[in-house]
Amino acid sequence: MKNNWLVLVGCVLFSFVLKAQENRVREPRTNVPLDSIRLSDPFILADRQTNTYYMTGTGGLLWKSKNLKLWDGPYKVTQTDPNSWMGPNPMIWAAEIHHVKNKYYYFATFTNRAVKIDTVKGRAIERRACHVLVSDKPDGPYVPMQDATYLPADMPTLDGTLWVDKNDKPYMVYCYEWLQNLNGTIEKIELKPDLSGTLGKGEVLFRASDSPWSREKDDNGKDRPNKVTDGPYLFHTKTGRLGMIWTSWIYDVYTQGVAYSKSGTLDGPWIQEKEPITPANYGHGMLFYTLDGKLLMSIHSHKSVNGRTFRFPHLFEVDLSGDKLVVGKPYIP
Repeated sequence: MKNNWLVLVGCVLFSFVLKAQENRVREPRTNVPLDSIRLSDPFILADRQTNTYYMTGTGGLLWKSKNLKLWDGPYKVTQTDPNSWMGPNPMIWAAEIHHVKNKYYYFATFTNRAVKIDTVKGRAIERRACHVLVSDKPDGPYVPMQDATYLPADMPTLDGTLWVDKNDKPYMVYCYEWLQNLNGTIEKIELKPDLSGTLGKGEVLFRASDSPWSREKDDNGKDRPNKVTDGPYLFHTKTGRLGMIWTSWIYDVYTQGVAYSKSGTLDGPWIQEKEPITPANYGHGMLFYTLDGKLLMSIHSHKSVNGRTFRFPHLFEVDLSGDKLVVGKPYIP
């Protein structure tokens, strides 16, 4: 009972340590094969303006490629304000790059480990929140915009992503972390038209406990839904159905599932598919079209190397031609 709980907490806390390690800046290299890169939460922008792929993720660094097979990097591309709530050297998690009109926007989770905002069940909660930076170029530098904060300072949030609805209204969709609320949520908040800040308050889309596939043990050894929400990413099927991939755990195995909005809007209600959609040990995926029009999923897996666990990016083929997302075979560029 308690051992299962400790395994889960240990896995999650280890991921925090791993993410901190990935924040270290390394000297850029050239022609690095994709399967040699260690990277959590890989996000790939296929930029038609430069005919180049840009891959980022946890650590806040950037890789560049012309063919998805060989990559140059990593490059440091952020210029945060040391006098802001982030502090002089924030941890950067789950970065994404979105091209909107003539600008590039850097959605990421920033953590200031020197600031504690709460203590829950004896665990200190660090200042962590989703934020957006901007650049004129896909490879940065990315700098702060107008608003000092996007989400409340007293709640830890992470893994923010961009969604623009059919009325061209932009939203940030993000996770409110389980470490504080003990039942993680995925929420939305409206963004200003230029993405420089937020409007109104966040609204819950669904909770971790809504998942029929994630599992953990309670203090009495009984199964229950896992408390973790992680890595939301939204998409439309060819039939117009609105879906969201997101990640949690099945005991100590990182796993990705999918939900669909019954109304076709962010307001839902969100109906969770009963089974995961990717193999065990894969999670935090996103979708993108290659420069020649092929739909792929970028995702990471865990792998033990010489007794240490690392995360590696992978690509899968994806089919959205019907009413549901179907994940196909691994894609080897």
